[in-house]
Amino acid sequence: MSSFSESALEKKLSELSSSQQSVQTLSLWIIHHRKHSGLIVKVWHRELKKAKSTRKLTFLYLANDVIQNSKKKGPEFTKDFESVLVDACSHVASDADENCKKHMERLLNIWKERSLYRADFIQQLKLAIEDSNSPRPSVFYCSVVSKRNSEEEKKAVKRSYQKIQEDEDDEDDDYRSHNSPRNTDATATQLTEELVKALQDLENAASGDAAVRQKIASLPQEVQDVSLLEKITDKEAADKLSKTVDEACLLLAEYNGRLAAELEDRRQLARMLTEYISSQKEALTEREKKLEEYKQKLARVTQVRKELKSHIQSLPDLSLLPNVTGGLAPLPSAGDLFSTD
Repeated sequence: MSSFSESALEKKLSELSSSQQSVQTLSLWIIHHRKHSGLIVKVWHRELKKAKSTRKLTFLYLANDVIQNSKKKGPEFTKDFESVLVDACSHVASDADENCKKHMERLLNIWKERSLYRADFIQQLKLAIEDSNSPRPSVFYCSVVSKRNSEEEKKAVKRSYQKIQEDEDDEDDDYRSHNSPRNTDATATQLTEELVKALQDLENAASGDAAVRQKIASLPQEVQDVSLLEKITDKEAADKLSKTVDEACLLLAEYNGRLAAELEDRRQLARMLTEYISSQKEALTEREKKLEEYKQKLARVTQVRKELKSHIQSLPDLSLLPNVTGGLAPLPSAGDLFSTD
């Protein structure tokens, strides 16, 4: 993962696309460099205003991804984005159609539901959207992107930031710094907890979502076969099919995104398992050395005990010695010596 600089961030923002992978990749990079959160938010706000109208909504979804996924790491981005979000929402809404505004409001509702910001601040953001300039004519791009991304936020695919942590330039509190194999019980416990958590997270993986797979399997043939379009003869049927196709695209795009996220999580789990096994092997080697060391100590102590027992047995029994007093009268006491009688 490349080092942080203002120019590097500007370049990445200029290359940002509406795809889930593009948004998540840049979000991970930004979260990794969260110690520069103030500057990052400043550049994001500046580049948002310079971006084309068709890209502004994507900037908001990038901010959303960063805010939600950085929450466990610390409050930096939540606080720093708060200072510019009112102006940013007003700016994006002034250049958006009504459909985009609806999805912006949906995003704000998600923030409210998940308590990312105070209710009164969310209301400020909604007012900023409502008070913006008159909407522009509907833009197809904005409509499709907002549908896809709002559903991605609704599903809130959970990611653990492990992709950030595998980089050589990881910060002190990232995964590898915390989990480098060490011969301490605390680190071994932490490694185990991380591994168990990663395994638990995969219990609700996309590949096991039977309900979504059933929905995909139940999609009508019309959305999968271009040749069937010839059967459409009126606008009402075309509009109905268009809506169905949009919903199918949304469902498949969201599920593919979840599968891609699961794939990354499983790759990271494989790396974690490899590292865990390696750490356990190192711990085993160390314990074997300690065991051998204490076996040698036990052997030495056992030898001393044996020699001491033999030495004690060779000593004379004082109880068997004759009475050396020979029945003589006892010696006078100090009182008897100084008596005047």
